[in-house]
Amino acid sequence: QRDDLEKIMHWRMLPEVTIYMYTDPLLTLEDQKRWYEIIKNDQTKKYWIINVDEDDVGLVGLYNIDKINRRCEWGYYLGSESVRGKGIARSVELSLHHYVFEVLNLNKLCSEVFAWNDFVIFIHQKYGSSIEGKRLRHIYKNGEFHDIVEMAILRENWKKTIKGKFEFTMALIE
Repeated sequence: QRDDLEKIMHWRMLPEVTIYMYTDPLLTLEDQKRWYEIIKNDQTKKYWIINVDEDDVGLVGLYNIDKINRRCEWGYYLGSESVRGKGIARSVELSLHHYVFEVLNLNKLCSEVFAWNDFVIFIHQKYGSSIEGKRLRHIYKNGEFHDIVEMAILRENWKKTIKGKFEFTMALIE
């Protein structure tokens, strides 16, 4: 919502968030308002605030939603350090898988991760994603090139091996 823009802007500029992102933006509220106007009616993008115990703690988004090829990409970040390491990532990831495969009826959910981010690669693999490829020296950030790992989970993998395997709090995605 429009009321969330300042909070999102703050999170998006935190060094502990931007380290995992392709860019290190210096945003203004006007930048956020322009972004919001672009995404609010874009059917290829969906964003939600992650809320835990009545506290807004991060952002999750789907983008490049392709209903013809039945795939999309996703990403998230936790702006609040107080919830890191408490299973929120598991709930976010598995709830989003459920939403993508059971509600949107898509076939594939894709993500990109810096190759040095072993923990997120491990988490995505734990919850069903496979490494599909690597883009060498794909992102130039902070004076150096970084490799990117391309990952994805297919609907059939979700249904056969992941759905129902893990305990988690199902997020309400509206």
